[in-house]
Amino acid sequence: MRKFNTEGPMVPKRHYCIPPLSRVNLEEILELVEDMRYFVLHAPRQTGKTSILKTLADTLNDSGKYRCVYANFEVGQTAREDVPRAMRVLLGQIARRAEVMLHDKFVRDVRLEVLDEYGGHGALNETLARWAGAREKPLVLLIDEIDSLEGDSLISVLRQLRAGYDERPDGFPQCVILCGVRDVRDYRIYSSSHGSSITGGSAFNIRAESLRLGDFTQDEVCSLLGQHTAETGQEFEAVAVERIWELTRGQPWLVNALALQACFKDKAGRDRGRPIGVKGIEGAKETLIVGRVTHLDQLAARLREDRVRRVVEPLLEGNIEPDWSEEDMEYVRDLGLIALDDPVRIANPIYREVVPRQLTSVLQSRLASFIRPPSYRRSGGSLDLGRLMRRFQGFFRDHSEHWVGRFGYREAGPQLILQAFLQRLVNSGGRIERDFGVGRLRTDLLVVWPRPGGIETRYVIECKVLRPRYGLESTIAEGVRQTVQYMDVTGAEEGHLVVFDLRDDRTWSQRIFHRHEAHREVAVDVWGV
Repeated sequence: MRKFNTEGPMVPKRHYCIPPLSRVNLEEILELVEDMRYFVLHAPRQTGKTSILKTLADTLNDSGKYRCVYANFEVGQTAREDVPRAMRVLLGQIARRAEVMLHDKFVRDVRLEVLDEYGGHGALNETLARWAGAREKPLVLLIDEIDSLEGDSLISVLRQLRAGYDERPDGFPQCVILCGVRDVRDYRIYSSSHGSSITGGSAFNIRAESLRLGDFTQDEVCSLLGQHTAETGQEFEAVAVERIWELTRGQPWLVNALALQACFKDKAGRDRGRPIGVKGIEGAKETLIVGRVTHLDQLAARLREDRVRRVVEPLLEGNIEPDWSEEDMEYVRDLGLIALDDPVRIANPIYREVVPRQLTSVLQSRLASFIRPPSYRRSGGSLDLGRLMRRFQGFFRDHSEHWVGRFGYREAGPQLILQAFLQRLVNSGGRIERDFGVGRLRTDLLVVWPRPGGIETRYVIECKVLRPRYGLESTIAEGVRQTVQYMDVTGAEEGHLVVFDLRDDRTWSQRIFHRHEAHREVAVDVWGV
């Protein structure tokens, strides 16, 4: 039985899949190979790069025109900047792949001799030169995980490839494709031997093109899910398919992970006579996030990097004047954390959920004894948000000075504290949907709370930081209008506006208040903090 794939390259006999080469412009790639170009294919982790490279290698070999070898250079990562050791490992990887793919033992037979004679800084170049000249068909080399190499080892590989470029195709590979998370042009590589950094573009200035692999389209998501229905008879409700698209925006690993969880790991989902509905997808989403699966955990770990923080913090805060560079933005987009197109935003709702949860995970655990969810339920099962917000005002007054700076995202600290507070509550059964972005000057939170009988109640919480140039009353007036608008869009029954007043000259008695406002006859609770 085939399943959805979340681990390693796609294997058609075992996995539902979108044909790898249908996701790239194959005609363009084949033309680059024929024109003897060296180029880059890059994309975020777990988007299908390796599957594409391996399928491309098979295609080129089956054409009869080339000898093509795929090699994964991640094996050299543990060598760090020990160039001789790294080259020994990398040549071993090429030798093994050549034997498996081409039944060619040339590299295995010469690599130790070449290493001994030319050393780490020349062995790759010399081996490829001899190998290219020893056979009639042009050699094509596909290098995966190139950016897993570090410092001098990476610099040496790039420079050795560049050094043989003018000898292709008779004396060096006709085409080399480098594959990784980022375009080699954007690498900033620190060389310990020289005590300085160089750019990937200077070490590998022969790059002809940089191709970026995109996410699944909506049609591809439908096609992937449809394969499961065709093979098992189990259908996805139309609203469930739409929800998968909404939550993932086509990110390949997320699409597969949600479907795998809903169809194969969830007990109810394993009943093939039962269609997969929205409830199953929402449950799968929560399981992935709470379980801190490797894909999401690796992404969240990047949040501590300064260049990631400089982009993400203004999004969380709603800052209208973000302080990031074009280089920062390119880096975070290459990671897949930020959408490729404007407006600048987190790439998909699942990542949007992971970011604040990850940043506030320690605080959430500390709140376990502070917030007891049953005490905020009304007799009919609805949520007493008024009582919760009064509790939050007291908590923020007593603890904000300690916690705001703890996240490493000080400017967005107040909003993160509120989200941690709410997350602790909804962990008992509800969920939060978040909407934030640059220039919004607010964060929109939608709390969805289950009630007996399968009914869901929706509550809007709008967060705004008071900007001195706008003043309190104008901030409240604008915030109430935005809250009512968001209530209308989401079908919420209650609306709450939280105004954070962070001015140093204000006392807590001036900051903390609760009052009722309205816009178009819709009531909104306003909470000053």
